[in-house]
Amino acid sequence: MVEFKAPYFSKGELRTRAEEFLAAHNPSGEIPVPIEHIVEMRFGMDIVPVPGLQAGFDIVGFLTNDMQEIRVDEYVYLNRLNRYRFSLAHELAHRILHAELWRQMHFNDIASWKTAVTQSIAEKEYGFVEFHANFFAGLILVPTPDLETEFRQCVAMARQQGLDIHDEATGAQELVESYIGRAFDVSRDVIHKRLETERLWACPE
Repeated sequence: MVEFKAPYFSKGELRTRAEEFLAAHNPSGEIPVPIEHIVEMRFGMDIVPVPGLQAGFDIVGFLTNDMQEIRVDEYVYLNRLNRYRFSLAHELAHRILHAELWRQMHFNDIASWKTAVTQSIAEKEYGFVEFHANFFAGLILVPTPDLETEFRQCVAMARQQGLDIHDEATGAQELVESYIGRAFDVSRDVIHKRLETERLWACPE
């Protein structure tokens, strides 16, 4: 295995990089963030649907060796908008944050990509790389100021309907997270993680 040390990015650094990214590539503050447009028009990359990618290789998408294409499972591309959008943001994050790693690896298809990953980087180090990409993707798809605004509004609406957001039995938190997810075109799980990161459920007033 080729020794590779994942670059160190603190959460603060990732936040700063995400804010710079949004200022440069979504200056109007459009929500949902037009990630497909950004990938294709701002970065000049091709999005290539691949039939059976997830079924055959247990992944939704991957970034090609030259970092010019994001290949994504065709079914997800056609039928699962939220998952598709997050995959684009995740793979774009790799290009932005981990270009040096991609330059060190050599592959030309998904099979050789998986081989390159297992031979080029230890599992623990790859875990750091994936964390970076997931965290960055969440920040750019669900910008913090917009999340805070949407969250306060949704909590207020839930309370107007007589829902106790602190009572897990009511399912109010799940309803709020699902509602916010529709505003950003991301899954409830992404919203849940972003709310936890920003500690908004801890002080919902």
